[in-house]
Amino acid sequence: MCARRFLMIIFVLTLAAVAGSFAIFQWGGNVLLKEATPKGHFEAAQTGGTPDYTQSASWLSRPGMPNDPSLWIPSGFAAGAMHGDAAIFYIHPTTYLETDRWNAPLEPGGDTQFRTDLFVESQASAFNGAGQIWAPRYRQAAYGAFLLKSDDAQKALELAYRDVSAAFDQFVKEAGERPIILAGHSQGALHLERLLRDKIAGKPIAKRVVAAYVVGWPIDRTSDLPVLGLPACTAPEQVGCILSWMSFGDPPNASMMLDDWKRTKGLNGLRRKPEDLLCVNPISGIEEGAAPAKDNAGTLIPSADLRSAILAPGRVAARCRKGLLILDGGIPAFPTPPILGNNFHVYDYALFWGAIRRDSERRLAAWRP
Repeated sequence: MCARRFLMIIFVLTLAAVAGSFAIFQWGGNVLLKEATPKGHFEAAQTGGTPDYTQSASWLSRPGMPNDPSLWIPSGFAAGAMHGDAAIFYIHPTTYLETDRWNAPLEPGGDTQFRTDLFVESQASAFNGAGQIWAPRYRQAAYGAFLLKSDDAQKALELAYRDVSAAFDQFVKEAGERPIILAGHSQGALHLERLLRDKIAGKPIAKRVVAAYVVGWPIDRTSDLPVLGLPACTAPEQVGCILSWMSFGDPPNASMMLDDWKRTKGLNGLRRKPEDLLCVNPISGIEEGAAPAKDNAGTLIPSADLRSAILAPGRVAARCRKGLLILDGGIPAFPTPPILGNNFHVYDYALFWGAIRRDSERRLAAWRP
């Protein structure tokens, strides 16, 4: 992936990060609402046909696909042999920035497809050392659906989840009895949280889950986590556990999202509380952990000549504080600054690409059937 493309994805998705990060949060502001709200009412017919996940055309990545974006590695990175025997299911974040409909078409083409492929490259690729990756196309909710608490918005999210759920069922059939790694970001993490509740918790398949990376989406340790069927990761070699984090510079200001979030009820019906936010440090792999920059195995940044993206180890430290992942020192001069509140949501994976790769491979090595 050339750095010019990397720069473009970061720039364009800054807006998506604000608007599409948290379905339950209200950004507010009449101008943003007017500009971002999809036109008209939700109509299922506008989304096109239901995807057939037995067909390669319904996948962004799956074993054997030519030009699979999930097989990308940073320039100059010695990946070594990819021996992992895990089956990885990855759900991409919001990339549909249009307002012509409430859900993206299955094959949107143009800028949306370009952005989606880039996210598979820069996020799902962190797991390609652990095994083979399945990344479904799905009729994602448009980013404007995340700004409103409306019937139309809820229908858009439900449609997107139905696609993800159907893709997961096909993934399980194709994965056989292999260990499983689950990963998602932003909208993808929202759908992954629901998959954990509906398809994993209390079922035999839970024993095959190496880890679930529910990134860029809030999980309440009291009102959400007990329903997901897996505990938080408290040790770097623990298996069958959940990692979740939301990246902020110091000082953080998460009030724009948490003020409304704390008024909602969690998956078990209890009120959510900011002090109960789950934070697992991706560098240490430990809940509420702290880690120095030297332990960060690599941050994705563009090269000076804009011809490639490289992996820079030892650049960024991080510590969990009050449920947020706070970045310390050495933060690269990314093409765009963090969004309001010192929020590095867009970079949740890029900041820790090498650490995520190491974490997944370490947990897979510790997994036993």
